[in-house]
Amino acid sequence: MARGNGNNHRSNRSGNRRGHHGGKKPEYKTITSVKGGQLPKWVRDEIVRSTPKDRRDPAIKHLTKAMELYADERYPAALNDLRSAKKLSPRAATVRELLGLSAYRSGQWEEGLRELRTFRRITGDLIHYPVEMDCLRGLGRSDDVIKAWERLQEYDISATINHEARVVYASFLLDQGRARDAWPVIKPGRLVASPSPGELRRWYVAAKVALAAGDQDAARRIVAALDEQEPDFEGVDELRAALR
Repeated sequence: MARGNGNNHRSNRSGNRRGHHGGKKPEYKTITSVKGGQLPKWVRDEIVRSTPKDRRDPAIKHLTKAMELYADERYPAALNDLRSAKKLSPRAATVRELLGLSAYRSGQWEEGLRELRTFRRITGDLIHYPVEMDCLRGLGRSDDVIKAWERLQEYDISATINHEARVVYASFLLDQGRARDAWPVIKPGRLVASPSPGELRRWYVAAKVALAAGDQDAARRIVAALDEQEPDFEGVDELRAALR
């Protein structure tokens, strides 16, 4: 995951610590767009539950505008409305989530990290934990990136979270000039016929790592697999050029 390209897809389940025997946490939904200028009912209900009555309408107004900007990938522009929504409704998970993602995509690593950690505390959902790791990477907090990766190993996590976390951690190791250490983290295993978006990102970083480690054969195999799935995948042209 390159910084600025955070994942915003919701996993099928939250991560639970190994050995935890409690009931599965409910899936927490997310939105990335609004239709007809209206937020989905579940988002409006969340604002109603978590916000004093006199602040609900302005919070909904700011969040609706921010979601429209977010859907247009105008992340810096969305920040002002999301910050206003946070002041009005600080306990709304959707507000904290979208504020964290917009800050992350705008290169505001500290704010992104703070808001996504708050989102995780509110919901118990680990889906943006890899983005938290990438914020730490952007801040140059190397020891904390390592600690976050090690902490994640204590959880049973979805394939989505697993792929994204491996992309971030392998990219971090590559930044450190540790391509050989990155390979066991990122190696894709079987190159399946119908990969998920997270798997494609993993393949791309795996190809970069293989090339940096001097394994051009592995890099070529992975690039060929990417070409079969998405020939215009961003960054692959540079890999092809390096493999000539």
